[in-house]
Amino acid sequence: MIDMALLPLYLSAVVALLLIPGPDMLLIASSSLSYGKKVGVYASFGNATSGVILTLLAALGVSALVAMNPMALEVLRVLGGAYLLKMGWDCMRSGAADTPEVSCQSNLAKQLYKRAVFSNLLNPKALIFFVLFLPQFVSSQLTASSGEQMLALGLLLNVMGLSFNLLLVALVGTLGKPLLKNEKFRANQNKFMGVIFFVLAIWLLASQVQGVA
Repeated sequence: MIDMALLPLYLSAVVALLLIPGPDMLLIASSSLSYGKKVGVYASFGNATSGVILTLLAALGVSALVAMNPMALEVLRVLGGAYLLKMGWDCMRSGAADTPEVSCQSNLAKQLYKRAVFSNLLNPKALIFFVLFLPQFVSSQLTASSGEQMLALGLLLNVMGLSFNLLLVALVGTLGKPLLKNEKFRANQNKFMGVIFFVLAIWLLASQVQGVA
């Protein structure tokens, strides 16, 4: 369901996009640095989950309908910013005693998974990206419908994105090991993540989002 003639160009474009720093990369990297590889892995899968959902919406044409509605995009932007501000506030209110040990961070990992899912789904730019990017590689030479081709392209994008993010987690998690053993850092790691969420909220709320219409 992917035109092999367009595949090399598509793969090159995806790699270039993955290498550009963005909110997702910042969230995953900071999670790995602050709480360890396990939390970073869960955040990566959370991001991938939202990507699959957006792919399905794009293939069904739902995301295009939303992207053509400026009011819907504005609502998404405000909700996304408010959600990130709440996460930042929750982290700021948490003390060092609320941070689980690296060896038993299952609950924290699940929290970061959910946060990664919702922060991406509530980002209107992510929705518009799928609406604008995937259709460029839909081919009229194939018998598969445009929806089927966008589904295949989106799933490939998500597999590549997840692989890249897991490599990022391995790198940042390894480099961050000394920090996780540092008592001063552990006393402030929740506040560090709070700052990250505030930065992401400002990043989203200050951005200009335009529909595709």
